[in-house]
Amino acid sequence: MRLLVVEDEDDLRESLEQVLREEGYAVDAAADGDEGWFKADAWSYDAILLDVMLPVIDGWEILRRLRAAKKKTPVLMLTARDAIGDRIKGLDLGGDDYLVKPFDLNELLARVRALIRRSAGEASPVLEMGPVKLDTAARVVFENGQLVDLTAREYALVEMLAMHRGRVVSRSQLYDHLFSEEDHSLSNLLDVHVCNVRKKLKTELIHTRRGHGYIIESVVK
Repeated sequence: MRLLVVEDEDDLRESLEQVLREEGYAVDAAADGDEGWFKADAWSYDAILLDVMLPVIDGWEILRRLRAAKKKTPVLMLTARDAIGDRIKGLDLGGDDYLVKPFDLNELLARVRALIRRSAGEASPVLEMGPVKLDTAARVVFENGQLVDLTAREYALVEMLAMHRGRVVSRSQLYDHLFSEEDHSLSNLLDVHVCNVRKKLKTELIHTRRGHGYIIESVVK
């Protein structure tokens, strides 16, 4: 899953980037509102972590523009302002969640997971696909009760397809959501990850739709 962090405090932004990447997310970042709006408008993200007090363009305006453009990307507002009025304003402008600084990183990660899950229409953190279970909270995959040793990127691939099971996900969509702007060598990375997942799972989980992309069927045997 690909995230955008828009935060002008260098230490906090870099810390968030590191933590999120360690969790297996592809992460883009912006240090001011102008850059943040450009990236939010140009690319499709699974969630945006958006600071309110930003130089050039503030977080309120970025959120307003996103919703005016009919973009449904989940937005987690990050701010040092904890007044009830600010929280109400963020939610009324189309924000999905609100976290006041300083915050616990584990809570932030849990909120990001919940935002992505709700955006995909999933109520439960555990997605069951026949003998395969994907735990989005622990970010692990089990097959017949046994933990499957997936890399962070392999897990992200399975999660992306599982969130859209029953629908074909195009190669371009997968590239957009699994790799950040810092990933330069993408020519065959997707094929490598798909191949590795297939080797690690006994279940025939990921199917190829030639010329279209990949799919996890709604019913997995």
